[in-house]
Amino acid sequence: MGAGEKGRTGRVSARAAMRNAAEQLQELLGRAPESVSAVTPTSDGWQADVEVLEMERIPPTTSVMASYRVTLDEEGELVAYERIRRYTRGQIDKRA
Repeated sequence: MGAGEKGRTGRVSARAAMRNAAEQLQELLGRAPESVSAVTPTSDGWQADVEVLEMERIPPTTSVMASYRVTLDEEGELVAYERIRRYTRGQIDKRA
């Protein structure tokens, strides 16, 4: 099965959802995503968290990053997004 094809559940694969979330968010923001940190199936599609470089600084550990939560439908089309967090690249989460 190709990355864009539907699986048994009638939705695109997790791999396709990750790729679609990153590509479609890049089109909207005009910035290339650095990574997809999470992808989760929902009742009507997928939700993905995408990390984006918002402001490059020197040294790179002080660059400003942002996490965006992207909502995709079952076809892998972006239906919503929101910035959920801003942080410096060198920042480590204190979550357990």
